[in-house]
Amino acid sequence: MQAGTGAGDGAATGLSAAQRVLRQEAEALLRLAGDLDGRVGRALDLLAQVTGRVIVTGMGKSGHIARKIAATFASTGTPAQFVHPAEASHGDLGMVTAGDAVVALSNSGETFELADIISYSRRWSIPLIAITSRADSALGSAADVTLLLPNLGEAGSIGIAPTTSTTMMLALGDALAVALFERKGFSAEDFRQLHPGGKLGQKLLRVADLMHTGSELPLIGQDAGMQEAILTITAKTYGCVGVVNPAGDLIGIVTDGDLRRHMGADLLHRRVAEVMTANPRTIRPAALAAEALHVMNEKSITSLFVLEDTKPIGIVRMHDCLKVGVA
Repeated sequence: MQAGTGAGDGAATGLSAAQRVLRQEAEALLRLAGDLDGRVGRALDLLAQVTGRVIVTGMGKSGHIARKIAATFASTGTPAQFVHPAEASHGDLGMVTAGDAVVALSNSGETFELADIISYSRRWSIPLIAITSRADSALGSAADVTLLLPNLGEAGSIGIAPTTSTTMMLALGDALAVALFERKGFSAEDFRQLHPGGKLGQKLLRVADLMHTGSELPLIGQDAGMQEAILTITAKTYGCVGVVNPAGDLIGIVTDGDLRRHMGADLLHRRVAEVMTANPRTIRPAALAAEALHVMNEKSITSLFVLEDTKPIGIVRMHDCLKVGVA
């Protein structure tokens, strides 16, 4: 009697196949990393000199990878765009200018549709970087710099569908983009400017972007009376008032909690210096808004004064952070 194949057997077979594919692609990436040489440096030299855009192109699955590589360059400070090689032959070559560089992807290096954009780059001396597995291919032979992919089989039992090769292309594109922005000194602040929306932008918001400044600041002198302090707390609506010395340094804070703790018949006749909490927790304007939110949650407070050296220049509220999605 022959045993049937149940759902459990199918699941186990599928898991094994998935693990095999991932291991094969991971091994290919390690091989690629080990095979890289000085040609990567020459490619980065060409990309760093671009005054226009990095044009990334490829056909089929390589084209999909090229689109992502172009997007990664653009989001990390290197102007870039994808140009479809077939459309380039019908007018889109006009998108490629003398100040650009072309990065062309083709595993075989013999993709017919790339012929016109390759020829165009050679005619107008536009730098051409090839990502291919064959140095002696039409693409590899024509390029100024050829970045070779290890000539490894595609993943899967039939080894036909682009899998391992496109994974290596994508990873190599990421490597070029990261190496290029590190060379340029591209910072987290630069990144935030290019990602104002979504979670990335929210995570990189700084206190200086959210703080209230100028006449909005609730500040009072150390010799002022508590009656003035209460009026300031009420008028400014932050639930607190900062206490400064004659030099303008923040030396304390009076909060709603301080008022409750010192409630008594003589409260309005006392000086703020007698009631304030000295050396309050503060934050720098360059700190991430997420850090300010963490401090407020940790200390169970709702506002932080922002100091430049010892001088208050702003105040940031928990509400300000939550309103823009910082979490």
